[in-house]
Amino acid sequence: MTSIAPPAQSNKSSRHGSSRWSWTWVAFSSLAVSGYFVGQYAQGTLDSLAHREVGLAPDYASRALPIQLTFYFHIVFAGLALALGPWQFAKRLRGRRPRVHRGMGRAYLVSVWIGSACGFVMSMFSTVGLLGFFGFGSLAVLWGWTSWRGYKAIRERDIRSHQAWMIRSFALTYAAVTLRLWFGVLIFAQLPFIQGENRFDVVLTEAYAPLPFLCWLPNIVIAELMIRRRGLPALHLTTAPATGAGKRSGQAEATAR
Repeated sequence: MTSIAPPAQSNKSSRHGSSRWSWTWVAFSSLAVSGYFVGQYAQGTLDSLAHREVGLAPDYASRALPIQLTFYFHIVFAGLALALGPWQFAKRLRGRRPRVHRGMGRAYLVSVWIGSACGFVMSMFSTVGLLGFFGFGSLAVLWGWTSWRGYKAIRERDIRSHQAWMIRSFALTYAAVTLRLWFGVLIFAQLPFIQGENRFDVVLTEAYAPLPFLCWLPNIVIAELMIRRRGLPALHLTTAPATGAGKRSGQAEATAR
């Protein structure tokens, strides 16, 4: 007789190892990007950074003071959310240090809500116009909303829904990383076609144009696939089919009528 237990254990070990490496990559990339984009704006004033063409400094150096403060708040709190997010999915931390998990979770949620509110304001001043407003604006709204749904679920002791919504929330938080990855990919894809002295500026502009949507739409699709794979409550575009009991009840009611 052939036993199937060893292959099952092997598959389980393989999935566990893959999950661990995936978490390591997400944690490393999140910490690297959060440190980078917070650190680069801590090196001077927006005016001095604008002269050196650092990041988005040239776009916000001439804005009104409230908009500049909104920009800084977004950078700091979005960076904090990105740094805290991966640790919410660390099973050992949840199991051994539940108070730490809850404390970091509260800090993550507050950071998201401040970062998303500021991000929505910033979307109105995007360098790619309406594309930036609708893309980054939608990201900001969904970022705050998914996080609120995660908070609401845990307050109602619905652990599985909480896990699903927090996966969606962090998928949108991780847009800070995927934006930079896609930006590099789109620049690299255009390099063979560069002609002329100022052509590289055009390449940068064209590479950035699709990012308001591209940085987060694939993330949320992958998040939903992960949720379904783990058997967590998934989103449905249509109403769920009635159960056998529901069908029998409906048929009985129709007969009575």
